[in-house]
Amino acid sequence: MTNGDEQLEQRLGYKFRNPALLQRALTHSSAIPELRLAQGEHGSDEPPQDNERLEFLGDAVLDLLASEYLLATFPEWTEGQLSKSRARIVNAQALESAARRLNLGEHLRLGRSEEKTAGREKPTLLADAFEAVVAAIFLDSGLASAREMLRTTLLESALVEGGDRIGDGDKKSALQEFLQGRGRPPAEYRLAGESGPDHQKTFRIEVWANGECMAVAEGSTKKEAEQRAARTALERMEQIEAKH
Repeated sequence: MTNGDEQLEQRLGYKFRNPALLQRALTHSSAIPELRLAQGEHGSDEPPQDNERLEFLGDAVLDLLASEYLLATFPEWTEGQLSKSRARIVNAQALESAARRLNLGEHLRLGRSEEKTAGREKPTLLADAFEAVVAAIFLDSGLASAREMLRTTLLESALVEGGDRIGDGDKKSALQEFLQGRGRPPAEYRLAGESGPDHQKTFRIEVWANGECMAVAEGSTKKEAEQRAARTALERMEQIEAKH
């Protein structure tokens, strides 16, 4: 195991009994031909494997443990609320963000083609690698270890970073209901600008109601920015109404 892998274990809060599982979780399919070639030169018997099967397993483990976490954290929620929140917690963007916090990109084993096209920064590769690492931990020592790793690297962060988003549901729908209940037309969302590289853009959204810009917010996706803008607009409108 390299020093880099040991650093990753520290960030994961987990030490592998079988380090080969971690290596496999970090191996993209593009690296396999070159790894096989290098293996032939060294006469190794164990064929290299990519992380796709681990990714498949990790997806199932994630769904299970995210469901368990939400059931325990929000005992009053309906099945619909739980399903929507689980989808937001374990979607590709959330997994990519978790992978970036762990600096997974710098540990990936990629082929030359992916290296040339900035594979270490690709959202899909990062999200897939995160799922594969979850599966590797599960296979290495079971659900309890996977549960603890997910709690510290993904689940708690989802509640802290998007506490209102996860805990309070859909703010765009709440704003729509507020306006509709007062006989007003629905809110309009306008893209006010975007910045940053393609793989890490920031979107700026304005929400307009009653012919007035009620709030402006930014997010890493348009949907995220819209939700944040809707939350701010709803809070502002509720405060204005309370004063009257």
